This record gives sequence, C-alpha cells and structure tokens, in this order.
Amino acid sequence: MSGPKGTVVDHVEHTANKDATGQVGRMPTFLLSLTEEERVQMEKKLVRKIDARLLIMIVVMYILNYLDRNNIASAKLAGLDMDLNLKGDQYQTTVSILFVGYLLMQVPSNMILNKFGKPSIYLPGCMFAWGIISSATAATTNFAGLLACRFFLGFVEAAYFPGCLYLLSAWYTRKELGKRTALLYSGSLLSGAFSGLIAAGITNGLAGARGIAAWRWLFIIEGAITVFVALISIFIIPDLPRTTAWLSEQEKELAAWRLEADIGEDDWVDSQHQSMFHGAKLAFKDYKTWLLLGAIYGCTSAGAVTTFFPIVMSGLGKSSVVTLLLTTPPYLIGTIVVLINAWHADKTGERYLHIALPPIIAIVAFIIALANTSFAAQYVAMCLMIGGIYAGYVVLLGYVSNVLPRPASKRAAALALINCLSNVCQIYTPYLYPDSASPRFVAAFSHNLTLCAVTIIFATIIRIVLGRLNKQLDHEEGLDIDTSGAQENEEHGLPGRAVTQGFRFLL
Repeated sequence: MSGPKGTVVDHVEHTANKDATGQVGRMPTFLLSLTEEERVQMEKKLVRKIDARLLIMIVVMYILNYLDRNNIASAKLAGLDMDLNLKGDQYQTTVSILFVGYLLMQVPSNMILNKFGKPSIYLPGCMFAWGIISSATAATTNFAGLLACRFFLGFVEAAYFPGCLYLLSAWYTRKELGKRTALLYSGSLLSGAFSGLIAAGITNGLAGARGIAAWRWLFIIEGAITVFVALISIFIIPDLPRTTAWLSEQEKELAAWRLEADIGEDDWVDSQHQSMFHGAKLAFKDYKTWLLLGAIYGCTSAGAVTTFFPIVMSGLGKSSVVTLLLTTPPYLIGTIVVLINAWHADKTGERYLHIALPPIIAIVAFIIALANTSFAAQYVAMCLMIGGIYAGYVVLLGYVSNVLPRPASKRAAALALINCLSNVCQIYTPYLYPDSASPRFVAAFSHNLTLCAVTIIFATIIRIVLGRLNKQLDHEEGLDIDTSGAQENEEHGLPGRAVTQGFRFLL
C-alpha cells in the first residue's frame, strides 16, 4: 500500500487507527496477547489455508468456464457449421448471442451473491447449470437450437467471473489481490492452451465414434467434466470470512480484521447489513467506476481475438489438427507474462506502469500481424498479443477493488457493472472476424490496436486522478470526520472513514 509520500508498505503492516499501545484499532482480543511475529505468522498461515482451498479450485473452475464458452471456435474447425448448415453470419451470431445473456445477468448476480454471502453454494450451482447446458449443445440440430443453448450458457456463466473477483476481494488485502487475480485469470489463458490440445485429441481420435461427430463429443466431454467439478467444488469453496464453516472463530475474526485494517473500515458483516441497491447506486455515482470501465473496455475489446484464435490461426495455412496445436504456445507465453507482471505489481506496489506498458506490446503485435502475411511473422505476433493484452488487464481487475473498496455492496456492484459493460464489445466483435478477412483480419486488428491505445489513455487519466485524491487524503488525515462526514466522502468517491485512518490509493 502506498503511504502519504509514496512509500510501499508490506501487507502485514496495516494502517487502521492505533490505540495507546500502538495496536491497530478494533484488533480482536486474542491477538493482543501475541507478539508481532506471532501475529504475522498466524496471518500467513491463514492466507496459505485460504489459498489452498480457494485459489486452486477457482482456477480449475475458470478453466472450465472458458472451455465451455469458447469451444465453439474449435467445434467450427471440427465441422459444426457444416453439420448444422450455418449460412452467412449465423456462426458469428451464435458467438455474439452468448454475451447478450452474459451481460444481462452479471450485475444482478453479484448483488445477490453479496446479499446472501454463500458463494460456496451459489458459484458451484451456477457451474453445474452451465455444464448441463454445454453438454446439451451436442444435441442441437439447427441454428435455432445452437442459438438458444449459447444464450442460456452466457446467462448462467455470467455469475462466475465477477463473483470470483468479489470473493477474492473479500479475503485478500490490496497488496495480495493482484497476484491472486492474475492466478484466477490465468485459468482463462490456460483454457485456451488446453482447449487446442483437447480439441485436437477429440478431432483426431473420436470423429465418428458411436456415430457421433467430433464437435458433438467436444461439448459432451467438456460439459460432463464441468458438472463433475461443480459437485466437488461445493465442499471446497469458502464463503465469506464471517460465514465460512471450516474456519475456527479466531480465524474468522482474523480474516475479517485483516480486511478492515487494510482499508480502515469493516467489510461484509451479515446479509442484513448489505444494501444491494444502495451499493449499486454508489458504484454508478462514483466517476472512478467509469474511468476503470474505460481502461478495461479497451482490453476486453482487443482481447476478443482470443475467442477466434483457432480461426485466426487457421489463416496461417496449416491443417485443422496442427492449427489447434499451434494455439497452445501463445497462451502459455501469455500466462507466464501475465503472472510475472502481476507479481511485480504486487511486489512494488506500483500500478500505472504495470497497466499501461503491456498494451504497447500488444499494439506492436497487431501492427506486425497487419503488415505481414508470412507464417513466421504472423505466429510471432500471435505469441506477443495475448500477454500484451492481458498482463495489464489482470492488474486492472484487481485495481477495481483497490480503488472502490468499501462498502462491500458497492464493490460487488462495481465489479459486476464494469465486467458487464466491458463485455458489450463481445456482441459486435464477432462480426470483425469473417472467414473472408483471413489471414490479416485488417478491420479486427486495426480495431484491436486502437482499443489498446484507449486503455493506455484511461490508465493515464486514472493515475492523475488518484494522485490528486491522495493529496486530498493527505490534507484530511487526522481530521475528526463523523459518520455523516464519512458517508459524504463515500458519495464523492473516497473510502468513507478510512480517510482518517491512513488509506491511500495505490498508484
């Protein structure tokens, strides 16, 4: 966390008000008897416990979320469009319609999740439903059936990603959140790598098995795996710090206090304290929500290329199986770049450069792809663009909870709202990738490099705005702000009572 003079403070050195003994205000009683070293060790043990239960499971779930969403591109290479007699832009429409359902459900879903505080039931339940829908896609026989399956798949899948972002922000401090967000999003990138390998295996080994086409096997197998993992995840995913049954009472108190000490205010208490519509109102009224949306929109718009990666790759002139295999290395390279960038952002506490520099690499990649048609040049561009687009994106995702931390209902609404509106681009971007545009995809790649520039512009504006707000917080620190004053600050985009408790925005 950045201090008033820009210093970086380790995440265990909390900044809430301290009493006469120098301890952080509202510290749980059992912690007062511990030495600083003992408390730090207890906190680290708790974080490791949550990492083991939460991180591994949500990454596996997100891999399947993306597999079930994006396997339609691999299915097309395996003959889906010919078997269903898709004509004109009907295939693009089936890709686009998923995001109509996706957009409709995101904000209501996160508001419901925040209100009831039971992600261990809610998220696996949604996963079970989308696994069933994905498997059912194998039974479609025409455009209308495929369209219906894709719409409802998007509607149910909408709960997962913003729900996970909110769940992570309910367990980890701001200095811990970037790496965890990157690990979560690495699930989507790894799914791109696995998707090509799985699709290549099924296309090569199961085509026509039991009289079933390879693309139908793709939906059946991946949907069945999703249902199985959903049933297991119910017993692994935690709820919120105050409502997780497999934590001791001391661990619950410590988990809640860590978040309070990091921001200077309490987080989720119980469902009676969560006002869904007030949180949504605060998110809508805070101009920082819209600045973050602008930066993230640029990334998601450019990142739509990943939905069509197998199709873009097919323009390089290789066979279907080789094309699917070629999609794996770019995703693996992108995953490594994303994790390194997020790790370094958390290590240094710096945000702006970790957000604004990667899109420059993506812009270079799109220029290479536009300027060359040779296999080597195009493939190098493919290997650069994923890391360039998403390295800054995952830092931005964690930044939402840094910049809009309290109250919990506002954070939940903001995460869903930003993720929802940033994906509006997914409705029109499919039409930028017709088969006739291969291999250079001039309109799509020109659009993508322009939107990467938009991310850089908005990131710069955010850096300037938060720098000015930190100066305002420097001025107000130590002033006696009552409850009404805290609420007024909340309405104007500052984190309420934390104004007087050492909070500074990470820059």
